[in-house]
Amino acid sequence: MNTRRYGIIAGLVLAIILGLLIIAWPYRGFIPILSQPSIDLSKVIPEQPVTSTGDGGTPLGKNETGMPLVLPRGFSINLFAKNLESPRSIRIAPNGSVMVAEPNAGRISLLPDADGDGVSEERVTVASNLNRPHDFLFYPRDGYDLLVAETDALSRMRLNEDLTRADSHRVMTVLPTGGRHTTKSIEFARAGKEEERILISIGSSCDVCREEDARRGSIQSVLTDGTDMQPYATGLRNSVFLEVAPDGEIWATEMGRDFLGDDLPPDEINIIEEGKNYGWPICYGKNVHDTVFDKNTYIRNPCMEPFETPSHIDLPAHSAPLGLAFVPKDAGWPEEYVGNLLVAYHGSWNRSEPTGYVIRRFVLGENGNVVRDEDFVSGWLSDQGVLGRPADLTFGSDGALYVTDDKAGLVYRIMPPAP
Repeated sequence: MNTRRYGIIAGLVLAIILGLLIIAWPYRGFIPILSQPSIDLSKVIPEQPVTSTGDGGTPLGKNETGMPLVLPRGFSINLFAKNLESPRSIRIAPNGSVMVAEPNAGRISLLPDADGDGVSEERVTVASNLNRPHDFLFYPRDGYDLLVAETDALSRMRLNEDLTRADSHRVMTVLPTGGRHTTKSIEFARAGKEEERILISIGSSCDVCREEDARRGSIQSVLTDGTDMQPYATGLRNSVFLEVAPDGEIWATEMGRDFLGDDLPPDEINIIEEGKNYGWPICYGKNVHDTVFDKNTYIRNPCMEPFETPSHIDLPAHSAPLGLAFVPKDAGWPEEYVGNLLVAYHGSWNRSEPTGYVIRRFVLGENGNVVRDEDFVSGWLSDQGVLGRPADLTFGSDGALYVTDDKAGLVYRIMPPAP
């Protein structure tokens, strides 16, 4: 009797395991994210530079990272900082130094490069004991007040003159927390307003749902003292990063919902306009109705202008776009790169085959329309596994592009070809 009972139990356990494997198989792209790469990322700086090669052995950029990264001819990449704890947002401080947010460590860190050799000598803790800080701003734009987007609040601190310490932590406004998306990002609203305001991106509490808290799945606007919160743009599931374009417009990356297969819905880049609704949860991409979620019957198409705003650029589904940056005129980059948009694809999980793990280059034409796009840096997804996941991008005063990697705990420094 006992043998039969144990056999039945074993059979049920086996059936459950097989069922879970069948369900999980379409999303096996998640496996490389969790797995450890086959190389020790804490010791990847080689003694001698490595030259990347393209198809046919064509020399490309100089790669000093020890990873199999490929970048365009003439460019170079090296490790600016390592041994960080999942660095995300990266900004340039008023004195030209690099500063990063480390949400998992609850801190903001300064990465000085005193001798100017392109490698930070140390990590200096500027602010600690924060609640998963994801983004920050200097206020005024080149000032010594530090505005920090924690997961539950917009906070303000005062930096000392050498930017090595922040004091007088003060919560300016409380933000909704918990749920599916916990990161908060901030950016100054477009210049020219009567009162300067700060935009706060607040992700949805779910994959796809109708939110009870209207602040979720939106971008909110507050005064620089944190008061007078107002909706700025809605229908945005998870606009993880915001960026000011050269013309002053606000651009944002947007992650689409999961579980519609490998190729739907597209991830997006949007130009954020005050008062606009970008469609989530019932619309995605170029105003496509999500009938899998929304079963309501309408007398008009609910996903059409002027009621809903389409995406500006559709990206491959599940590529997970995060940080974005426009190549400035004064960075010393080749003329054909000036004004281009660079976007960090963090990489997929909700896909049968992994995608992303690159920095993508978008050549823009009139009205910001895409003329063409191509990989700018690739190779984080390799036969050694997922070696890294690019997260945020910013240009330094030295013309370098600085890139955070929240999987490998690194900051990369990318330099243009010598003039």
